[in-house]
Amino acid sequence: MTEQISSFQRMRLTNRAKVLNQIRLKQPISRAVIAKETQLTPATVTNIVQDLLEEKMIKEGENGSSQGGRKPILLSIDDRSKYIIGIDIGAFEVRMAITNLQAVIIRKKDLPLSAKLDNSLFLSYIEESIQNIIEESRLDKQAIVGIGIGMHGVVNAELGTAIFAPNFQLVDVPIKSYLETKVQIPVYVENDVRAFTLGESWFGAGKGINHFICVNVGVGIGAGIIYNGELYRGSNHIAGEFGHTLIDIKGEKCSCGRIGCLETVASGKALVEYVLQEKDNDYIMQQVNSSEQLTGELIFQCANQGDPCAIRILAKVGYFLGVGVTNLINLINPECIIVGGGVAKAGGFVLEEMRRVVKDNALTNDARNTIIIESELKDEGTLIGAVTLVLNHIFFSNHK
Repeated sequence: MTEQISSFQRMRLTNRAKVLNQIRLKQPISRAVIAKETQLTPATVTNIVQDLLEEKMIKEGENGSSQGGRKPILLSIDDRSKYIIGIDIGAFEVRMAITNLQAVIIRKKDLPLSAKLDNSLFLSYIEESIQNIIEESRLDKQAIVGIGIGMHGVVNAELGTAIFAPNFQLVDVPIKSYLETKVQIPVYVENDVRAFTLGESWFGAGKGINHFICVNVGVGIGAGIIYNGELYRGSNHIAGEFGHTLIDIKGEKCSCGRIGCLETVASGKALVEYVLQEKDNDYIMQQVNSSEQLTGELIFQCANQGDPCAIRILAKVGYFLGVGVTNLINLINPECIIVGGGVAKAGGFVLEEMRRVVKDNALTNDARNTIIIESELKDEGTLIGAVTLVLNHIFFSNHK
């Protein structure tokens, strides 16, 4: 009997998710069209819609056109009564936002992060920050349907645990279990680049694309893979550690301890090192008081002003990224590559060289013409991606 009840509940959740997702994708939409698209009976759709209306997940709007008889009432997602907290935990700061169910940011704040943290201090700081933004927003806590967190490093999304956060040297941080106990709101945790990738698939350049890879280039280099429309994590939660693919077996030592990783030649840190190694770096160095002030953004500004050294260095980074991306294309064969992160802001100075390397070296003509584009979500990518973790659970998890 228990199995029958469980099976019935599963089917009900599956049908609910189908209806809700159909409204999200096709809004405004009528009950009749939902029934047709989902192949559910009109009675089933009516019952589910009634539940969703009572929960204020959806709302009724204007009347649609009629083929004869009464005009249908159109349904859409109700973005006035349910909210999500998205959190981007980076190397130096926490970015936090409250959004509606359409991922529109209502309130946002950036908070500094100390480099000297243990698990306890880290978790209590995140908890306190969540409590503060809820209080400041003056929202009813019951209206917050979930908290999504994009966390740098290796993350076990199923357990909601940060297995290893290299920037803080933290290991086995029980983010989900701790925060759910403290704040009493469902929490979903994912690696930051995979969260960014999910955000691009819902709200950015990856919308409607079944096979694509997001490459995020900043302090480190990561990748997120959408395969058959779903996020790929790998068997041990390290899928996407693109920055630690081997590119130069006789190269420099990486922060991970190995030799010749892509990060040693194409990250933001490598960009700064290239400037310091160049003899004709006078124009760039004149813009700063010390080498500690060198940033990828400054180098990009110098390139925009026509400095040949800056242009050459950005192209060098683009070359190595192109080599790495060519390997990704030959291995996974995505429809497109989406590039985000700090170095990606250099736009054509980096992307054009990437495209050239791919065009010269990918395996087939189609592979050589793989689309390489910039992220549409840009700086908000991981933040919106964190919100999408919650949305993905609401709209999809129960009918996979």
